[in-house]
Amino acid sequence: MPETPKPQVSYTQKPALGVGHLLSRLRSYLIFDPLIWIYTIILGAVSLFCSLFDRDGSLQHRIARLWSRMILGTIGVHVHVIGMEKVDPAKPHIYAVNHLSALDVPVLYKHLPSQFRILAKKELFRYPFLGWHLRRSGQIAVDQENVRNAVRSMGRAVESLKANMSVMIFPEGGRSEDGQLQGFMAGAFYLGIKAQVDVVPMALVGTYEILPMNTGHIMPQPVFLLVGDSIPTTGLTLRDLENLTQQARHSIAELYYSRASFPDLRDQHLEKNSSRPEKKIHNDASP
Repeated sequence: MPETPKPQVSYTQKPALGVGHLLSRLRSYLIFDPLIWIYTIILGAVSLFCSLFDRDGSLQHRIARLWSRMILGTIGVHVHVIGMEKVDPAKPHIYAVNHLSALDVPVLYKHLPSQFRILAKKELFRYPFLGWHLRRSGQIAVDQENVRNAVRSMGRAVESLKANMSVMIFPEGGRSEDGQLQGFMAGAFYLGIKAQVDVVPMALVGTYEILPMNTGHIMPQPVFLLVGDSIPTTGLTLRDLENLTQQARHSIAELYYSRASFPDLRDQHLEKNSSRPEKKIHNDASP
C-alpha cells in the first residue's frame, strides 16, 4: 500500500472554540445542511418517479451516485481511495465496511465500482423521500425485532448475490459513537457463506471527524476509503461463520487503525459488548 500521510487531526480532542468554530457551525446550519436536504428531497422524488420504469434499479443507482457527488462536492470532501483495483466489478461481492457517520453512504455510493444493494434497518424505510427511494430501488430492509422477517430479508439478500448483484453491509450494525471499531454481527458473513461469494473488507477513515452522530455540524477534511484483500467463502459452511466474522473484523481493523489517529481499542469494545445480550442482525445505512 503506498505511503499516504494520515489526516492531521487529533480525534480525542474537541475542536477549539472561537470565531472560526462559530463560523464553521453557521456554514453548516445555514448552507450545508439545507442544501443536503434539498438534494435529498429533489433527487428522492426523481428516483421515485424513475422507479416506475427502472426495472433493474440501474437508473436509480445513478441518481443515488449523483446525490452523493453533490453532497461531497458541496461540503468540499476529497476521498482518497486505496486498493479498489483489487475488486472485480463484474463479480458480486459482499462489501463489509465500518460505520462512522451519516456521510459513509454517500462516500460508498460514489466510489464502489458497481451497482449494489444495501442491507438496512427497517426504520430508515419510514422516512419520506429517503425511505421511498430505498424501497423502490430494491434495498433490503431488516427487521431486527422480528426473527422471521429478518431471515426473510437475508433470503432476499442471498438471491441478489446469486443474481450477480453485490450487497453492502455495515457489520457493526450501526454508527460508532466514539470513532472506535465496534463488535461485528454475523449477518454479512452468513450471506457470504450462503451465496458462496467473496467478502471484501473495507475501512472508512475520516468521516467520523467530519460528521459524528447526533450533530449537524459538518467539518470537512480528507477521507480515506481503504480496500483490503477479498476473503473467499467457497467451500465454507455455517460452522465457519465465527472464524469468517473475526477474520473480516481483523482485516478491517488493520486497515482502519493504519490510518486513523485513534488509539487501537478494538478489544476493549469486544469486552464491553460481551456483557450485553447478543444483538440481532440489522444494519444502519442512513445517508
